[in-house]
Amino acid sequence: MDSILLRPSVLLSLYLFLTDWFVPLANRKLLSRLKQGKEDPNRLNERRGIPNYKRPNGELIWFHAASVGESLSLLEIIDSILEERPLTNILITTGTKTSADLISARISARTIHQYIPIDVRPFVKTFLNHWKPDIAIFTESELWPCLIATTYSLKIPLILLNAKMSKKSFLRWRWIKGLISGLLRSFDIILAQDIQTANYLSKLSKPNNNIIVTGSLKENAKPLPHDEQTRIAFTKKIGVRPIWLAASTHEKEEEIVAQAHSIARRFSRRLLLIIAPRHPSRGPQISAKLINLGWKVSLRSRGDEIDGFTEIYIADTLGEMGLWYRISPISFLGGSLVPIGGHNPYEPAALGSAIIHGPHITKAIEAYSAFQTSKASLEIQNSEQLSGAIIELLNPDKAALMAQAAWEVCSKKGETLSTALNEINRILDIREVDL
Repeated sequence: MDSILLRPSVLLSLYLFLTDWFVPLANRKLLSRLKQGKEDPNRLNERRGIPNYKRPNGELIWFHAASVGESLSLLEIIDSILEERPLTNILITTGTKTSADLISARISARTIHQYIPIDVRPFVKTFLNHWKPDIAIFTESELWPCLIATTYSLKIPLILLNAKMSKKSFLRWRWIKGLISGLLRSFDIILAQDIQTANYLSKLSKPNNNIIVTGSLKENAKPLPHDEQTRIAFTKKIGVRPIWLAASTHEKEEEIVAQAHSIARRFSRRLLLIIAPRHPSRGPQISAKLINLGWKVSLRSRGDEIDGFTEIYIADTLGEMGLWYRISPISFLGGSLVPIGGHNPYEPAALGSAIIHGPHITKAIEAYSAFQTSKASLEIQNSEQLSGAIIELLNPDKAALMAQAAWEVCSKKGETLSTALNEINRILDIREVDL
């Protein structure tokens, strides 16, 4: 691979130089985020590259993921690596409290979670000099120039896993092609989710023959976990009432969902709706708004129970989506009736829930295309169409047919994980020979 980072572009050189002087600014930013509740006060030094753990002996594979979804999509590949390489340890970094809480609760033995350092060279050097990873694996589009450039300069192999780039991101990066080209060409291999992403990355990093299309790791993720005793308890409380779920909803979608629920209840008077907002902190706000509209609402974070009077249940907790998808045979996926771009349909599909979504699905267009082709999902445009879809799927046979079709779409997507594992093992084996 061309060693462009040994002869960096003017823009990259300037960026790296400036970050040497950004420490005071970075510290002020951290303190500001701490006051806003966006940082963990007990782990703030990790954002400065200062570790909370000793580096384990032997081989260490470092994964970095930006979001909750990306973090969770790595769990199966991490488990596979730990099974295949019994002397290997894993370091996984994320940047948000939400992702840290979820990952920390689900990681296996021999896996350490740390916050990613802010992208200034002194912090990054402290981080890398301590952990000394044998390989660095970044996911999707998390491209921090200083972090990548410094990792590359230490001759640590780099993989960009599950790469995803929208047209908007491509047009933005194109203005600083000299910087992005060097970063992309630092990677030994780039595994892209789709052909469009591969084309964009190729245009930004010419010449680059190390990009291959594999599909999305999110399609291969393990089913979301749940507590079985909690599921049994909820199932008993709900009894024989019909139920549907509005998952990962965003602002303004709850009102649309409630309108659909009102129409659907004319067909099924005891119909129960569970709303699991994308940002659980909005739960009390959603509850207050729906109560003002006349709904009988129960709020999970407040400890409210589902009783015979509950019409809408707000599931405003983290880490329980596996529970709600298992309970509900019908799931509307949010972020799709407002211009957010949609959310991952593979999670409910893997747990036997029929899928409904709106028209705004640009972030997951290929996944939804596969579901629509197999008649494994329904697209709706408004509350009236949503209510019609709910009424149709209250027929257990129709919901079961759609859920089965969705599961079959999931079952065809096994090659992405295998390809990623093969590439990681190949590069590690080459590194062992070189050392």
